[in-house]
Amino acid sequence: MRALHTAVASSGSGAAFDYLRKMIYDGAAIVLDEDKRYLLEARLGPLLLGEGLRSFDDLVARLEAPDGALLRRRVIEALTTNETSFFRDKRAFQAFRYHVIPQLLIDRAGTRKISIWCGASSTGQEPYSVALMLKEFDRVLSDWTVELLATDISTEVLARAAAGVFSQMEINRGMLPSLLSCFFDRSGNDWIIRNEVRRMVTFRQMNLIDHWSYLHDVDVVFLRNVLIYFDVPTKRRIFEKLCRTLRIGGYLFLGSVESTLNLTDNFREVALGKSIFYQRIK
Repeated sequence: MRALHTAVASSGSGAAFDYLRKMIYDGAAIVLDEDKRYLLEARLGPLLLGEGLRSFDDLVARLEAPDGALLRRRVIEALTTNETSFFRDKRAFQAFRYHVIPQLLIDRAGTRKISIWCGASSTGQEPYSVALMLKEFDRVLSDWTVELLATDISTEVLARAAAGVFSQMEINRGMLPSLLSCFFDRSGNDWIIRNEVRRMVTFRQMNLIDHWSYLHDVDVVFLRNVLIYFDVPTKRRIFEKLCRTLRIGGYLFLGSVESTLNLTDNFREVALGKSIFYQRIK
C-alpha cells in the first residue's frame, strides 16, 4: 500500500487535490486543509487500488464521468471517521442513565412517549449503548412508545450496525461483562446482539448537511464527535436545525471537546458531576 500512496502523491496534481477537497466539502461539509493531503492518500488508497486507478487525476476523471455518482458517494464515505466504542465517554452515559431518563419519565408522563436520535451512529455501538441503558427501565417503559433512531452518512457502516455483529476487540472496548452475558450471543469469534435490543434501534442513512424534515419533537440527541470536522458556518447551521428538531427542554449530548460556545444561545450548559451536556431553552 505504501507504493500506491507514493504513486498517488507523485502523479496526482494540485488541481485534482483541490477538486476532491471541494467535492468532499460540498457533499459532507468535511473541511480538509491544505496540509491534509496525506489523509486523502491514506483514506482513498484502498479505493484507488480496488478501482485500478493510480492517481487523484485518474480518480477525478472517473468522478466526472456520467456514471460517477456512486463513486462520489464512496469517496465521501471513505473520508468519514468511524471511530466508536460501547459507552464511549462513560460520564455522558451516566448522566443519561441517572438524570436524563428519570427526568423524561416525569416530563413525558402525559404522552408516554420518548424520542431519541443518535446522529452519527457509525457501526452501532452508541445507539446500542443507549438501548441497553433503556433496558434497565423495561418495567417502567413497558407501555411507553420509545423511538430510537440512529443515522449515519455511510451506508456501509449502517449495514454493519443493523447486523449487530461485533468482534471480540469491539466488545473489549467498553462493553460491561454483565450486559454482554445478558444481551449478546457468541458466534465463533464474534458476538451478536440479541433481537430484543436490535429491534429497539431504527437505522437510516442521513447526511447532516441535508434536510431533517422527518425529525421533530425529539427528546434527546446524541451528536458526538462530529461537529469537530465542520467549519463554523456549518456548525451554526447544524445548531439551527437542531433547534427545529429538539423540543424545548430536550437534551443534547456533544463530544467532550465540542460545545455550543459562540455558535448558538438556544442551549444552556448542564454540568452534572464531571459530565457536561446541554438543554434547549428556546
